[in-house]
Amino acid sequence: MDDRNLMENILLLEKGVCDLYLHGAIESSSQDVHQTFSGSLNSSLNMQSQIYDQMKSRGWYQTDCADQQKLSSVRMKYSGGNS
Repeated sequence: MDDRNLMENILLLEKGVCDLYLHGAIESSSQDVHQTFSGSLNSSLNMQSQIYDQMKSRGWYQTDCADQQKLSSVRMKYSGGNS
């Protein structure tokens, strides 16, 4: 397994952890539990962001700019054509 695959796997795992913490916060039965899950979620989101930044800096995570025409089309569709 090369570094890129390892980082992709770590990123996927971290995203999964974020999902679990989010659901834990949503379903928490007390303020203390909610705060614990929320704090853990925030830490995991920061870690996910750092992993993403490292991958992007190495050219391993490419993002494309959104096509303005497609954005306008979607905006029109969901605004009921009232833009």
